[in-house]
Amino acid sequence: MEEKLRKKYCPMTETIFYTLLALLEPNHGYGIMKFVRELTQERVKMGTGTLYTMLGRLVEDQMILVVNEEDGKKTYQITESGKEILLLEQERLEKQCENGQKVLGGANQ
Repeated sequence: MEEKLRKKYCPMTETIFYTLLALLEPNHGYGIMKFVRELTQERVKMGTGTLYTMLGRLVEDQMILVVNEEDGKKTYQITESGKEILLLEQERLEKQCENGQKVLGGANQ
């Protein structure tokens, strides 16, 4: 994995994180938006402009690739580099949550 990609994507935005999760299986734009909306119980919603700009950047950086294009509809899937970066980000978030739990403890109760 390129150091350049790690520096660019770690930490990553929520929309990129959820988009990469959605692309563990081949998916198209509308399918990505639906996946993210349902997984986050509508907490994270993406507009088409934001999504397609992000998808273009992720393709350019070889984090995802176009696996099919039919009638102008592209289907995307995560690459191995994308998976590596996604796993690094998940580990970073888990450590962050562990630190918060350690410091905050039962402060919410």
